[in-house]
Amino acid sequence: MLRKIAGIIFVAGEEGVTLNELAALLNLSPTEIKPMIEEVQQTLKDHPLSPIDLVQFGERFLYVTQADLDPLIKNFAQSPLQQKLSRPAIETLAIVAYRQPITRMTIDEIRGVSSQAMLQKLVSRDLIKEVGKLEAPGRPILYGVTDYFLNYFALSSLEDLPPIEDLALNSQTASEELFSLKRWEINLFDQEE
Repeated sequence: MLRKIAGIIFVAGEEGVTLNELAALLNLSPTEIKPMIEEVQQTLKDHPLSPIDLVQFGERFLYVTQADLDPLIKNFAQSPLQQKLSRPAIETLAIVAYRQPITRMTIDEIRGVSSQAMLQKLVSRDLIKEVGKLEAPGRPILYGVTDYFLNYFALSSLEDLPPIEDLALNSQTASEELFSLKRWEINLFDQEE
């Protein structure tokens, strides 16, 4: 029964689960469940390899990282290489790939929103880089893709990108295919393998 309780709390994730929800799921009373939860809590605390604690926030029970691991976990979670690209980042990356060299202002005009944060994220992941400056007032930065971008997507050159016209013919809109998360989803943790 302890394993079932531990499993339900695990699956509940960040939302956690209440004592009454556990009791209903396991066909037990809350008074029967409470000592079992305490036993799971103690087992996690006592096990030398356990990185988690079972805590109660309000009415809900959930797992959290043990306090002594907080700095390490925080650094890992904030590392740009551990996060997948969001839809806005993928859109920005595709625009740079198809229209390079391109300024942030032009990207903003195409997307209809500011792309500054997306450009910073893509630069930090080595997918785009500064390729020059436009000979215009303020000398805005021109962006282009990196060799890592080509390597990651197994492209020998930008000519290997699918033509935008083909994308428009084969889908409801070009942006649905061009910005498809399945096509462009990146987990840069793979780059170390």
